[in-house]
Amino acid sequence: MRVLVVGSGGREHALAWAISASPLVDQLFCAPGNAGIAEEAECIAIGATDVGGLVRFCHNQRIDFVVVGPEAPLVLGLVDALEAEGIAAFGPSAAASAIEASKGFAKDLFVRARIPTAAYRRFRDPAAAKAFIASHGAPIVVKADGLAAGKGVVVAADLDTAYRAVDAALVERRFSSAGLEIVVEDFLAGEEASFHALVDGKNALPLASAQDHKRVGDGDIGPNTGGMGAFSPSPLLTPAVEGMVMERIILPAVAAMQREGRVFKGVLYAGLMLTAEGPMLLEFNARFGDPECQVLMMRLMSDPLPALIAAHDGVLKSVDLRWHADSAVCVVMAANGYPGEPQRGGEIRGLETAVSDPKVKIFHAGTRRDNQRLIADGGRVLGVTALGGDIAVARDRAYAAVDRIDWRDGFCRRDIGER
Repeated sequence: MRVLVVGSGGREHALAWAISASPLVDQLFCAPGNAGIAEEAECIAIGATDVGGLVRFCHNQRIDFVVVGPEAPLVLGLVDALEAEGIAAFGPSAAASAIEASKGFAKDLFVRARIPTAAYRRFRDPAAAKAFIASHGAPIVVKADGLAAGKGVVVAADLDTAYRAVDAALVERRFSSAGLEIVVEDFLAGEEASFHALVDGKNALPLASAQDHKRVGDGDIGPNTGGMGAFSPSPLLTPAVEGMVMERIILPAVAAMQREGRVFKGVLYAGLMLTAEGPMLLEFNARFGDPECQVLMMRLMSDPLPALIAAHDGVLKSVDLRWHADSAVCVVMAANGYPGEPQRGGEIRGLETAVSDPKVKIFHAGTRRDNQRLIADGGRVLGVTALGGDIAVARDRAYAAVDRIDWRDGFCRRDIGER
């Protein structure tokens, strides 16, 4: 097969790396890719949101299967455009991607499907939102309705923080059209976990469990980011809890989307809060988490491509996946300034030494090549990922690799996997 992976981040590098090992693949392309992905696939200078350009490329290169990584092209209808031209693609339609593209739509769906979630209200008027927050009290959660690259959620410990979050979205328009509406919801106490399931429109296949770290600073302080690290498996997602998540959250959501005429095919990523009352749904994403995808691909023993094709073809019931018993930890190295304006252009050295351990893989997220020099070109730049007999061993191995990397303009959290 001739396969195209769409995207340029750490998630897409992990997918390309795993797919490149498939005996089904004759040639692998990635658009637009990055310096690390170029070692696994032929990178094509077409943006992930250039729907027309990607469709033309697939026609010209006789692409058999497309794997769409990020959410933006899904919401723009890339899968719809490819399927209309007879090109098979992994990922939901634009209509089904609304489960991530609009938190308001998603929360309404959760209620209709009787999925356990936090109580909420939707607002477009800042005064009304603030009045509700004042009457409700803190802590409280304020979310931009649309896609905000993981930065549109504020967990406010006090009223002033909540009011500032309302103003950022509805008054300052910091999230552009993604913040025209906000969702204000109850704060849920517990541990967060990430749950991924492949979905073929009707059936769902759970993947290995994972947890990520959203806050920028050690000890879970500072603003939310796209993710500063992850580990798998999550000791909190026991087989009993996984069964509850499938029964109460994943399968009801799949059935609800089918009833709504928004049949979901792809990967459904549930952000969970594991509370004293059981697992509750924070939100859905319509694609793999990043950096959760990195630890999942490291632990996956099976060839991922047949499973992705089965999700597209509606035959997931015939698929079984095998996982390494080892744990995996991913430490994200980000550019100084992230999650604000990142410092770009610094040279990164020492990666060859860092990956001398065969149980370490470095996934690139924001890199480019300048002649032979590796240059930082994004907010989250590298995902240093390692396997180990348990979380502690994998963690030590990942940080040993981090310490071998020479990059003056970067930083990372030092507590990934500690909890």
